[in-house]
Amino acid sequence: MIRKIPLLCASLLVALSLASCSSEQSGTENSAKTGGRLQKVLNQEKVRCGVSGELPGFSFVDEQSNYSGLDVDICRAIAAALFDDPEAVEYRQLNAKERFTAVQTGEVDVLSRNTTWTLDRDSSVGMAFAPVVFYDGQGMMVKSASGLKTLKDFQNRTICTQTGTTNEKNLADQMRKLKVTYKPVVFDDINLAYAAYAEGRCDGVTSDRSQLVSRRTALPDPKSHIVLDDVMSKEPLAPAVADGDAQWADVVRWVVNATIEAEELGIKQGNLDSFASNEDPVIKRFLGTEDELGKSLGLTPDFAARVVKHVGNYGEIYDRNLGPTTELNLPRGQNQLWTQGGLLYSPPFR
Repeated sequence: MIRKIPLLCASLLVALSLASCSSEQSGTENSAKTGGRLQKVLNQEKVRCGVSGELPGFSFVDEQSNYSGLDVDICRAIAAALFDDPEAVEYRQLNAKERFTAVQTGEVDVLSRNTTWTLDRDSSVGMAFAPVVFYDGQGMMVKSASGLKTLKDFQNRTICTQTGTTNEKNLADQMRKLKVTYKPVVFDDINLAYAAYAEGRCDGVTSDRSQLVSRRTALPDPKSHIVLDDVMSKEPLAPAVADGDAQWADVVRWVVNATIEAEELGIKQGNLDSFASNEDPVIKRFLGTEDELGKSLGLTPDFAARVVKHVGNYGEIYDRNLGPTTELNLPRGQNQLWTQGGLLYSPPFR
């Protein structure tokens, strides 16, 4: 015998079922949003940051085990925001092949290692990228005396590069487009690629232009090498964290934004104290004296002020590591603020 359920009861059962599903979905979404990485980092009282350690100006470790560079300062900025201490960082030197695995397995909390933001890495590789900290493009370095002026001159020539990077594919794409037949000489270790180039085992070496300029300083006679004008690709370099933890991604994202916004507002390490009594509501919100925006991230309201206090704004970070007083002396170009004709732009702190 089949018992009929009254229409009202059936409706109630459906509503309860939907409410249960909605509740479960909401709980899952909240769990996915928090993820737990922020609390883990707070508990361990340090940020484990994956870097290269071999690229002057971006991340380099000297003989006294001191780390420096733009990528390193991003790590320090995160530590400053979380702990009011820019030295609360544990650096892990990673090569290009192992960097993503280190993030995926949780070996590092954040990757700040001259890494290009691409669709594939943002999806199938499982990375979540913070804002771009350096807009770059792939280039080619050759010996000044080689006579090589453009990529078209590389017909039947050899080119050194690192496997497992965007550079290898970009090179193949560009040469195919130009109908230039060349011989790639690939290495797992970028150090071996530059060593082979220095020894004359290849006619040119390709990588991000900023890396080429940086690596040129370490060659026996830097002035005998030039970076060609050809730009093969867009290479937006950005920090990354593991996908699936929106809260931790937001923390890293807004720490980077804080360095950019501080420069736009004219707030520097040297003048930070002078803004304490400023009545501009935009500045008050940014420094955490009004609205307490940091709390929604799981941080203190003054997290941005901590970043500026200990590390500086983006312009200060850039000048310290890559600017006119450094050996690299890289013009800011696209890495200027949007108000100066560049591409750097922070969403509003409100």
